[in-house]
Amino acid sequence: MKDYAEPLARLIDELKRLPGIGQKSAQRIAFHLERAPREDVERLAAAILDAKDKIRLCSVCNNLTELDPCEYCTDPRRDGEVICVVETPYNVIGVEKTREFRGQYHVLHGVLSPLQGIGPDQLKLKNLLERLRSGKVKEIIVATSPTVEGEATAVYLSKLIKPLGVKVSRIAMGVPVGSELEFADEVTMLKAIEGRREM
Repeated sequence: MKDYAEPLARLIDELKRLPGIGQKSAQRIAFHLERAPREDVERLAAAILDAKDKIRLCSVCNNLTELDPCEYCTDPRRDGEVICVVETPYNVIGVEKTREFRGQYHVLHGVLSPLQGIGPDQLKLKNLLERLRSGKVKEIIVATSPTVEGEATAVYLSKLIKPLGVKVSRIAMGVPVGSELEFADEVTMLKAIEGRREM
């Protein structure tokens, strides 16, 4: 005998595929959705499909955006001479919370991880190099997480970019080693940006 009716079991299985959602959380969400009014569930489904249909990568920085290029790339108040390189789009939000960084961004969509088969070709580097060849960029701030993979990516970027005559700096270790940038608070991120060092 099955634990759940087939549609509910399928919903739980799909929810478990989301990051950070295990069996128990998936069950709680599924039962919540089952009890919720149909219009609430329809709004959630419509929001998911709307985001999937309308959100794309910025052709300049690879951040998630509805408009291409994104608001960070088109904002004339942002300093185009400084680019902060981050692993994922939600890392942009972590840096933005400081309210101090006024440069632009570049999102790699990952870090080097040979064990997982992620090499330089799997990272979004092509348009970063194109931006650097323009001659406008003076500094790259590498803001990858202080994990083994994040550090390896930072070293790789430094070796790739320095020969182009662009200053490469690394965020300071105000962010705890082994943690992810998405969990850093505003003050920690601010100190990390302020205390960056040249590589």
